[in-house]
Parts: sequence; structure tokens; C-alpha cells
Amino acid sequence: MRNSGEMKKIPIAAPGFPFILAALVLTTVFYYTITLLFPVFLLLTAFTVYFFRDPKRTVPSEDNLILAPADGKVLRVEQVDEPHFIQGKAQKVSIFLSLFDVHVNRCPFAGKVSYASYMPGLFLAAHRAEAPVRNERNMLGIDTAQGKMLVIQVAGLIARRIVCWIKPGDQVEAGARIGMIRFGSCTEVFVPLEARLAVREGDRVRGGETILGEF
Repeated sequence: MRNSGEMKKIPIAAPGFPFILAALVLTTVFYYTITLLFPVFLLLTAFTVYFFRDPKRTVPSEDNLILAPADGKVLRVEQVDEPHFIQGKAQKVSIFLSLFDVHVNRCPFAGKVSYASYMPGLFLAAHRAEAPVRNERNMLGIDTAQGKMLVIQVAGLIARRIVCWIKPGDQVEAGARIGMIRFGSCTEVFVPLEARLAVREGDRVRGGETILGEF
């Protein structure tokens, strides 16, 4: 099944269009009125387009690979107890997305979405250890051929809007676009203990392209 995120043909995420349009309008207004502010809003428009970019990714074809769900820097790789969907021990990889990273999230492994839960919360800086359990977040549980996997979209200090394009019952392919978080955030993925992870703290990853691990 293709979701709405996959239907786009241009390299801009759909949630960015209202922001880009607003920036363009303000830039035009200041060009004809307060010209000193025109360069500022021109840069703002350029950054808005840059932030909402949605580049095409080359998704590995092997079906035993776990893919990064987001662009960014790996903050933590650890074994934890996951109480919501997996309900047991799992390996967790936490990825921090700065303002300059692509913010479109992608599915780490092919499967069926069987769990979704939105949880309101705070807006702490996304790189802080307590942010994933205290901040606003959206959880997506996926039943795969290798077991249950969970993706958590975590809002950050500046990010105030989590967008999700899939829902329970959807079949998703590895690397498919599943949503985005606006303006700085964290994305976490929980995978079975049997997975052999290939990343460590400090690594840079690309959503839908970088291999986090394999079975």
C-alpha cells in the first residue's frame, strides 16, 4: 500500500507548503514596503524550503535489513524494556534531528501497522535523555516477519507538530515515508534482541538508506 507521503512527486514534504507560502507572501510584502527587511525574509523563505526538503532515497533491496527511520546523529544505542507495544526487552536506537537534517521519517522494516498512540507532553530539547519519555510523541508499532518493531516520533524544543501519514491496518514497505516532525526533534526505533545492530553512538544516518542492523 502506498501512503500519502509516497504520492508526492516533488522533493518538498506536503506539510511545508503552508509555511513556504507564508514566507513567500511576507518576503513579497517587505520587498515593496520595508526593503531593509527583504533580505531577512528572503533567507527565511530559503531556509523554510530547505527544511521541508524530501529527497529521494535509494532503499536497500535486501529484506533482512533494518533501515534508519530518520536522518540525524545517533544519540544512544541500548537495550531497554519497552512497555507499550513490544512489552518486553528490545534494542533501542535514538536519533537526534537538528534543524538542518531532513525531517521526513521512514519505515525501518516492512510490515503491518498494528499499533498507534499519540501522547501529549512537554517540549524539552530533543537531545536530552528524558525527552523521549516526557515530550509530546507519537508511537507506531509494526508487526514484521522478524517480530515487533516500534518507531517513536518525539517533538523537541522547537518542534511543535508531529505529522503521521500511516495508521493501523496499513501495510508499509521498508524505507516508505511515514511522517515528519517539524523543526528539530528525535526519532527512536525499537527492534528485537535478535537483530545485529551496525551503528553506534555518534554515527550519522540517513532515513530509509542507512542500515541500522540486520537479521
